[in-house]
Amino acid sequence: METYMATPSPLQIPRLFEDNILNPVIPTNNPQTVEGIALGKKLFFDPILSADNTQACADCHTPENAFSDADRFSDGIDGIRGNRNSMSLFNLAWNYDEKFFWDGSSFSLEHQAFVPVSDPIEMKSSWIQLETELQQHPEYPNLFQQAFGTSKIDSTLVTKAIAQFERTLISSNSKFDKYLLGEVTLTPQEINGFNVFMDEAKGDCFHCHGSDKNPLWTDNIFHNNGLDATITDLGLGKVTGDPADNGKFKSPSLRNLAFTAPYMHDGRFETLDDVINHYSEGLQNSPTIDPLMKKVAQGGVQLSDQDKADLKAFLLSLSDYEFISNPNFLNQ
Repeated sequence: METYMATPSPLQIPRLFEDNILNPVIPTNNPQTVEGIALGKKLFFDPILSADNTQACADCHTPENAFSDADRFSDGIDGIRGNRNSMSLFNLAWNYDEKFFWDGSSFSLEHQAFVPVSDPIEMKSSWIQLETELQQHPEYPNLFQQAFGTSKIDSTLVTKAIAQFERTLISSNSKFDKYLLGEVTLTPQEINGFNVFMDEAKGDCFHCHGSDKNPLWTDNIFHNNGLDATITDLGLGKVTGDPADNGKFKSPSLRNLAFTAPYMHDGRFETLDDVINHYSEGLQNSPTIDPLMKKVAQGGVQLSDQDKADLKAFLLSLSDYEFISNPNFLNQ
């Protein structure tokens, strides 16, 4: 008896990624395939995943916002809001510790896709209900047959398909990427902004957010970055139960900042200027403040107005306009 095989579709790894970071994390039990990716994309944009068939993954992770949400807090199907801003989705296959969400509460990309369906604040469905609806759907059984060799639908296969699609969301074509490849030049302001970013005596940003040698522009580690003197959202601490982790949240990538406002885990900063001002003069001390916030006693790194403007120009050069308009990622 022949074993069904879907069509392999290995990730197209950008040159900068090949030169500077490790290979992507692809589970051996969920290889990338043409049929699996197509199914995952369809599911990602389909409101069938929610209890009342009104909300899709893409409603809180919109392509034009680099798969984040322009609203500070996303509405669930009942209009209930949480207390976190939706994280952007790109370059997820290079998240080596496999901890997702702002607080690291999800242990794989497949599990990250599993959680929102039954979350009472988000889609408020049940997996039994969803599996039944998909099984009775005129198209989905055949699509699962093509992707996984079975028309029997369950949560494992649903989340595998969505994760396959999400791993294809690769952003690697910003102005700064092109500069590193020798294809364009930066403005003097952007170059100075990069120098401010890399200078421990000035911006000192690179410890948490990488450098020209780390195209992810994040360390994917959890930090207390001085947002609050009194911590009310425990973040990683709620997941681990360790008080030393209270107030720690995952460092987001600095790619695509032109599209991903508002910023921080709770979307408290509406503009990039607000973010820069926070690190410059707005740091708040607390028992779990990250040691990398070296100048918390002075309120921050105390940048000049010119350095702030230049830093902003550099950060915006990390935005990938082709990513947000890539037809492979759009519902069309």
